[in-house]
Amino acid sequence: MAHPRFYCSTPITAHSRYTLPDDVAHHASRALRLRAGEAIVLFDGHGGEYAATLVFDGSRALADVSGHTPREAELPGDIVLVQGLPGGDKMDWIIEKAVELGVRRIVPVAAQRSIVQLSGARLEKRQVHWQRVAISACEQCGRNRVPDIAPVTSLRDWLAAPFEGERVLCQPDAETSLTALVARDATPALGAADPADMPGPRPLALLVGPEGGWSAEEAALGVRAGVTPVRFGSRVLRTETAGMAMLAAISARRGWL
Repeated sequence: MAHPRFYCSTPITAHSRYTLPDDVAHHASRALRLRAGEAIVLFDGHGGEYAATLVFDGSRALADVSGHTPREAELPGDIVLVQGLPGGDKMDWIIEKAVELGVRRIVPVAAQRSIVQLSGARLEKRQVHWQRVAISACEQCGRNRVPDIAPVTSLRDWLAAPFEGERVLCQPDAETSLTALVARDATPALGAADPADMPGPRPLALLVGPEGGWSAEEAALGVRAGVTPVRFGSRVLRTETAGMAMLAAISARRGWL
């Protein structure tokens, strides 16, 4: 049976007694009702994880940390999800599942067709909440590095920022299919006789629109910026489904599963 896993925002040192952050202590003692002496796993986002034993000293919750295990559960390549803000609580679900599927970063975009429009204190609160969702997903799925949830931005501003890799925009009527794109990405480099000499896949950014998709203006803006429109199959997927389906398909096509 897997031991409970907790992300700690302060650095952990092997073979030491570590004071658990308040939120972790509350989750372990109140929500999970763990008892002293139970085995837990801690990680601080800097790589690997630490086996530990839960200890209570009065009102304080601590952990006797043993050795460091350099275990990782990251994808071999870098995938960024650029997600048009959907309505309701769909963004929570999208972040949770995208983290489980291995994305390195999630960029929320206030798209023209986004129902939700955030600003001020409400935006700051939502940003903190989304990062917490990502942390919880890492605790559940076994990742030891927490993906970054970028500040909400516009599509124009994100496209203007440098990105060293391939950028694809999900469009149901696009000429290029996802299969063709991934196959092209996997083509051996000219003159590379040994697979070990082949470069790894370039970072990939998936641009997924909100409900109703990207507007014609946004799609044109992407094309002018060098983004490749791609389609996924013959069906139109919901905003919360499209990115997850493409992430899973890319991982499978690249042999990352």
